[in-house]
Amino acid sequence: RIAALKSAVDKGDFAAVADEYNAFVLFNSGAYALTKKDAKAASVAATKEIFAAIDSKNKDALKTAYTNFMKVADISTTPVDVATGQGYSNDYDWKVRTP
Repeated sequence: RIAALKSAVDKGDFAAVADEYNAFVLFNSGAYALTKKDAKAASVAATKEIFAAIDSKNKDALKTAYTNFMKVADISTTPVDVATGQGYSNDYDWKVRTP
């Protein structure tokens, strides 16, 4: 859901980004193990930058903050190739015994 906000950020649609506040909160609370406190702190700080830009209605700051968040959170929008990407399960994926 966060990666899908790219077009809204580009358009400066503050409401669309603000509506996904919970997605940012859930990502920040669940994407990092307890041992990655520095990464979590950086992600939370980047999230605060995004919502500060929304509060100030600054489109350029929103774009910059969103780009920074995507980099800090290591979220990629590149689609995974089905033939080489991870399957459903090691033993039950259709690629397991395919030459």
